[in-house]
Amino acid sequence: MKALRAAMAAPSFTSWVSVALMVALFGFGAASYTGFASTQVVLNLLIDNAFLLVIAVGMSFVILSGGIDLSVGSVLALTTMVGAWLLQVAHWPAELVVVVVLLGGAAFGALQGGVIHVFKLQPFIVTLAGMFLARGLCFLISVDSITIDAPLFVTLSQTQVPLFGGFLSPGALIAVAVLGAGLWIAHCTAFGRTVYALGGSEASALMMGLSVGRTKVAVYALSGFCASLAGLLFAFYMLSGYGQHAQGVELDAIAAVVIGGTVLTGGYGYVAGALSGVLVLGLIQTLIAFDGTLSSWWTKIVIGALLFLFCAVQRLLSLKKATA
Repeated sequence: MKALRAAMAAPSFTSWVSVALMVALFGFGAASYTGFASTQVVLNLLIDNAFLLVIAVGMSFVILSGGIDLSVGSVLALTTMVGAWLLQVAHWPAELVVVVVLLGGAAFGALQGGVIHVFKLQPFIVTLAGMFLARGLCFLISVDSITIDAPLFVTLSQTQVPLFGGFLSPGALIAVAVLGAGLWIAHCTAFGRTVYALGGSEASALMMGLSVGRTKVAVYALSGFCASLAGLLFAFYMLSGYGQHAQGVELDAIAAVVIGGTVLTGGYGYVAGALSGVLVLGLIQTLIAFDGTLSSWWTKIVIGALLFLFCAVQRLLSLKKATA
């Protein structure tokens, strides 16, 4: 009993709960459905959710800093539209398009971070405006889907990298690399430590002489960069640009980060939790697909219930710690 209380009191409790939930879901699926535990089904979790993992890594830094970014799904869609238009209509080289959209996403995020810091506005309101702006710009480019047939994009879409008897896509490998880079930035750099300090208490961070303004701008620039990179991965996956792509992905990313153990109010969590959170969401979708009798809307219902539960547990643990 004492060991259980000690485990619940540990700051990493919700992160370990996320890992345990992931294992339990996989065990249930393996026991219930033939072929669920196959290597390729497991690798497909990364392939299908590579773009979400990249967005969740960027969102982790935003939430750790005490902010929120509702624009990431729209920036993803805008990236696919701008990239598709530049490739198919303007006939730009694919390599140049990749660089331009990544820089554009980072600049869009940095602009939001600058507005939040300079005008002391709530991140929710600023990024909500950014969400509407980016989504609206998609339909100024085209109201229809734009098919991508650039050789580089087609090659990356069709390439299969052999692994453990199955295969991964280049997009999944890029997502894993982004996760590794995020872990290093968060836990091995001065920037990462400043992000944690900012999320813990902005006033304290200022008194310690930390660059609060620069860090805020950098955090949202990183989130915008990750959203644009996710847009490229989505374009590799779908081979199209469309203004309706990634509707609601920003909420999926927030859910994945919170389920992964990052505290929504900022200051505590692990970037690695983005992976477990994304895999939990992916496992729920896979279980429903294997069942075949349930509506896909059950995915949203279960995710909503889990998010509510994890937020409630985080709040109870924080109140218990404050009382102690």
